[in-house]
Amino acid sequence: MSYRTILLHLDESANAAERIRLATRLALLNEAQLIGVAMTGISRFLYNKELVDDHDPHLTLHLNVLRDKARHALDGFLPRVRELGLHSAEEHVVDDDAGTGLSLHARYADLLVIGQTDPARSTPLLGDLPGHVILHAGRPVLVVPHAGAVPDSLRNVLIAWDASKEAARAVSAALPLLRRAEQVGLAMFDPEDNSAGLQGGQPGADIQQYLARHGVRAELLLRHSPRQGLLNRPDSVGEALLALAAERKADLLVLGAYGHSRFRETLLGGVTRTVLDEMTIPVLMAH
Repeated sequence: MSYRTILLHLDESANAAERIRLATRLALLNEAQLIGVAMTGISRFLYNKELVDDHDPHLTLHLNVLRDKARHALDGFLPRVRELGLHSAEEHVVDDDAGTGLSLHARYADLLVIGQTDPARSTPLLGDLPGHVILHAGRPVLVVPHAGAVPDSLRNVLIAWDASKEAARAVSAALPLLRRAEQVGLAMFDPEDNSAGLQGGQPGADIQQYLARHGVRAELLLRHSPRQGLLNRPDSVGEALLALAAERKADLLVLGAYGHSRFRETLLGGVTRTVLDEMTIPVLMAH
């Protein structure tokens, strides 16, 4: 298994260059086609509304401004990836809002690379783009931090494992990266709380064996999360996971994303939300 098609979201954010560099490296390692896309923000549903007059000069001017902005986000993309040694690349301007457009186009790719939401640039209109796409794309999403340099290679990987279907999908999607990793940690928080018996007699043994069959040797890391309240419930698992990633100097975190959508509203679980907000290393998520 390898990534044969990688979709890269391009915008005018400050760390877009790091996103391009990482996506290009992954495309080179996997001999993949890299597709850079910039969204205009013009919802495709606009064209289905009879109330919209597509001959209105004011509307035409507005749409042209949005398309010019999207084209500007693509400036230098192809020359840069060719400079890095990749020639199997293409770029497209897509008339759609970012969340819907990326979710649709990602279904024809093996991996989507997107940037973390930058609090300094976040607006109610943009919303939580990574969270929305993770829940709607049906494909693994590699989220790149909005600040700082991205590691040249993702050789030290930390997996968050809880035997859920989301975690299983994330691990399966990460296999092309895990096979190339030099160090893989398998983090399990509060394994004694798993009453479903999904992890066999020894917590983590099943997933370790699964990974070993794929040529991935993973070190099992059993941890206990902070507890609070009368019911002694786990607390701050997301923060504990990020702290463990920092302690191990991980280059990549692999995580199953929890949540559901209600119309266009994105609702994410606490661990997923914490990681997306506070991550400082790339995170591969699958839902």
